[in-house]
Amino acid sequence: MKEKSLPPGNLGLPIIGETISFLNDSDFASKRHQKYGSVFKTRIFGRPTIFVSGADAVRFVLTHENKYFASTWPKSTRTLLGPASLSVNTGEFHTSRRKIMFQAFQPRALASYIPTIERITDDYLAKWETMETFQWYPELRNYTFDIASSLFVGIENGSQTRLGELFEDWCAGLFSLPLPFPWTAFGKALRCRDGLLEEIETIIKQRQQQDNFGNDALGILLTATDEKGNKLSLEELKDQILLLLFAGHETLTSALASFCLFTVQYPQVSTEIKKEIERLQIGTSVTLEELKQMEYLEQVLKEVLRFVPPVGGGFREAVVDCELEGYLIPKGWIVQYQIRRTHRDTTVYNEPQQFDPSRFNNNRAEDKQKTFAYVPFGGGLRECLGKEFARLEMRIFASRLVKDYQWNLIPNQDLSMTATPTPHPRDGLKVNFHRLKSEVKVN
Repeated sequence: MKEKSLPPGNLGLPIIGETISFLNDSDFASKRHQKYGSVFKTRIFGRPTIFVSGADAVRFVLTHENKYFASTWPKSTRTLLGPASLSVNTGEFHTSRRKIMFQAFQPRALASYIPTIERITDDYLAKWETMETFQWYPELRNYTFDIASSLFVGIENGSQTRLGELFEDWCAGLFSLPLPFPWTAFGKALRCRDGLLEEIETIIKQRQQQDNFGNDALGILLTATDEKGNKLSLEELKDQILLLLFAGHETLTSALASFCLFTVQYPQVSTEIKKEIERLQIGTSVTLEELKQMEYLEQVLKEVLRFVPPVGGGFREAVVDCELEGYLIPKGWIVQYQIRRTHRDTTVYNEPQQFDPSRFNNNRAEDKQKTFAYVPFGGGLRECLGKEFARLEMRIFASRLVKDYQWNLIPNQDLSMTATPTPHPRDGLKVNFHRLKSEVKVN
């Protein structure tokens, strides 16, 4: 029997391989897929890595966890998320903790979050109206962090606190070379992690002294138990809260920035959203049921996440030798499944380079042609726990923004996407922002 060969590709320099190119070039994978095919090898973050794309390859990787693959992250990410973080654990411990964490994202919890999301959204929209001209991406980072800090740990205006300040430098080191020197992104992020855990521990201990733990995510997690009645320890709580703040902020910011960019580039999309809002008579306060009725808005948001997925791919480690598309994947090698390229598969999507929300309507439903052809939130055992929270915040933000406001891009800015920490316009999305003149604000 013929022995399987490794995929084509270039491992690059010793140890660091092609890590620098991976971090700095948003087209890193696309260029190599064009050169080598749908499966290629490289070396990033010190590990030999095989990149794969396409619905079939993604399905193989995501449905064989704990058989052929185990979840993993680059060393910098694992270290900064922390040893107790849900994201870096596997097996029964991961399953148990995931069930506990999910209690903060059940429909009843999500419904209780709506008034806070609406209030903070309205405050920011009013602020941006006053500012008129600004860089939107940094503002969106503050917006999503304020919502996350309020709903997860009960801290108002979190972006303006020490928690928010530390969080920015911590995020900057998540995907970096794990060099722990004081001047490196990773070294700075390590110090910020210590500071963040101190802040979170103070918040937790203060909450534990109260008679009522509250209805935010922290309050829910303080009382949540697994099947055996075990609660999260203080150390676990700190890492899980840090993960929630990251998950409820970083990727959402990227998605919202993309929505703001595409709806100004394709004005007919905004027009159709407004028509849907008027037809459904969406008021100043919404319910989960009303948001779910906005089918066209849902198509737009799905297309945003297809076109620029906030997470470009996921990492797994081969726990045994296995085979994919005729190539050997050796035990101990890393596999990165490519979300972005999978979303551009011409066998699934018609003209995938075009921004076209109608590909998700009931007649076309292109994403349904193959399972795992649309995976902005991952899939399998590790599909994003906060998926419905993200969709809720995006719907509220998008509907309120489009209903009452208009924005224009400032000329001569670089709108190409930079990849780190998550995709966003390189110049920060500079806009002129104002309230629609035809709308009258009712107090």
